[in-house]
Order: sequence, then C-alpha cells, then structure tokens
Amino acid sequence: MTSNKRGPGLPRNFKLMEELEKGEKGIGDGTCSYGLTDGDDMLMSHWNGTILGPGHSVHENRIYSLRLYCGDSYPDVPPTVSFVSRINLPCVNQNTGLVDSSRLACLSNWKRNYGLETVLTELRREMALPQNRKLPQPPEGSFY
Repeated sequence: MTSNKRGPGLPRNFKLMEELEKGEKGIGDGTCSYGLTDGDDMLMSHWNGTILGPGHSVHENRIYSLRLYCGDSYPDVPPTVSFVSRINLPCVNQNTGLVDSSRLACLSNWKRNYGLETVLTELRREMALPQNRKLPQPPEGSFY
C-alpha cells in the first residue's frame, strides 16, 4: 500500500474494482453513470462517463459524454477528465474539452476517498449553478 500526507488507503486496483461495481449497479438517481471503456482493460485506467443535464437549465434533456483516465497514482491523484460532448462551462477548455482541475473544487482539493462519482456529480452541480445554468451552449450533438 502506498501512503502520502493523507495516509494509507485502499490500493489502486481495490479502489477501482469498488468503483466498477458501484458504476455497474448505477449511482444515485441515475443522472450520472460511468463504466470501463474496455472490459479487457486490466489496469482499469480508461473510463466513460455520462451526465444528464440538470433540469431548469440550458442543459436540460441533454446527455453529456465524458472520458476519465485514472493514472498509476490514482486515487492519490485525481483522474484526468474531459468532455467528449461539447459544453460551455468555465472549468472546461473550449478547444479540447479537458476539465481544468484548478477550476473544479473536487479536483483541486482532491481527497483519496473521492471517486469518479464525486467528479461527475460535481460537474453536474456546476451546470446547475446560477452563473452557469443559462450559458449559451454549442449545438446539441457536437463533439470535441
């Protein structure tokens, strides 16, 4: 087991297996989901995520696809997250879809007990914030 300033915890593969099981069962109210990109990915590094846009916002009835990458140091280091679907949010690079980890609280203040669900639900909360809920959005069905 590795340890750092946050202390020891679940080894990477155990944490990712736990997340895989949770993702397969479905999380919360079904507004966010995730799973492995390739079931044969023995390192469990590459993940797909989906966020259903929050109601009463420009995101309502939209389905956003994301890519998440859990590197060798995960969960001590947050995953790399990028949108596949185009979206206009302050924390997302408009040219690449990459989520700027310094502009999303759960990534900039990462704790090893956070997971993929944490990131997806936090991004959905960002969409619903008063300053973001009415931002003009790219055409539905456009991708990075």
